Amino acid sequence: MDIGPYNLAEPITKSDTVNFANFVTKGLSDAIYVGGAGIVVAIMDNNDAVQFTAVAGEILPLACKRVNSATTTATLMVALWRI
Repeated sequence: MDIGPYNLAEPITKSDTVNFANFVTKGLSDAIYVGGAGIVVAIMDNNDAVQFTAVAGEILPLACKRVNSATTTATLMVALWRI
């Protein structure tokens, strides 16, 4: 699996309606870093909500535009891009 290098990062503010700030100019993320273990509910390009279980320190190779707030329990997440 190709995991990097990444040269753009954005701390994730979980939201059920607001996409990543960098989504407007950079598009879908290339990955999500998960600092605190839990469930990550990622919103994909087609607006499907997909649930992943992550361990602390894991990088999920997800092309997504948002992480939902109501159903996500993971913490300290960062969206990553290769530009």
